[in-house]
Amino acid sequence: MPDPVDIDPYADLDPPDTRSMHERMIAGDLYRGDDEIAAGVARGQELCERHAAQARTDPDGATETLRELLGSMGDDVWIRPPLHVDYGSNIHIGDRTWINYNLVALDPVSIHIGDDVLIGPNVQLLTPTHPIDPDLRRAKWEAAEPITIGDNVWIGGGAIVCPGVTIGDHAVIGAGAVVVKDIPAYSVAVGNPARVVRKIDENEAPTDPRSGLQ
Repeated sequence: MPDPVDIDPYADLDPPDTRSMHERMIAGDLYRGDDEIAAGVARGQELCERHAAQARTDPDGATETLRELLGSMGDDVWIRPPLHVDYGSNIHIGDRTWINYNLVALDPVSIHIGDDVLIGPNVQLLTPTHPIDPDLRRAKWEAAEPITIGDNVWIGGGAIVCPGVTIGDHAVIGAGAVVVKDIPAYSVAVGNPARVVRKIDENEAPTDPRSGLQ
């Protein structure tokens, strides 16, 4: 039996899979880290550190650094450092979104965040997955599934959004929730695993703002 570190799930394909590890990663297929991927991670870390250094004294420069880091970013976006990403280039943020301290957004594949989104402190957006098969996992193969957050979503502090999840427009995710499956639009979801506890009537009168979940 081969040493697990030598296992290659693509070895017997006909025709051979000639894609780079980076191309496999972006496609959401199994991949292993290599020099190209490591360089992308180093770039992301460097730009996150530059953004943090600029945020207090040079807000315009910090915004330009975010535009360099991210795949795309709309207008009037504010991200409080520290920000932690894998690459940054696979993260796309709409207009007027506000992100509090210490976002962890791991982005081997795409993370799409809509317009007018509010993200509390210490939120984690986690696209990476690892094989259940122990030999593949020991051989350091991994993959990822995209995350999509709709418009006008509020994610409370400390929430975790797991690989492959879509959160619909106008949804609210309670502080500390662990979101393992899709959340419909106009829903409030709380808990671990997060479950919908109420629907939001888009026509209802505004409620006391002190009744929020964060």
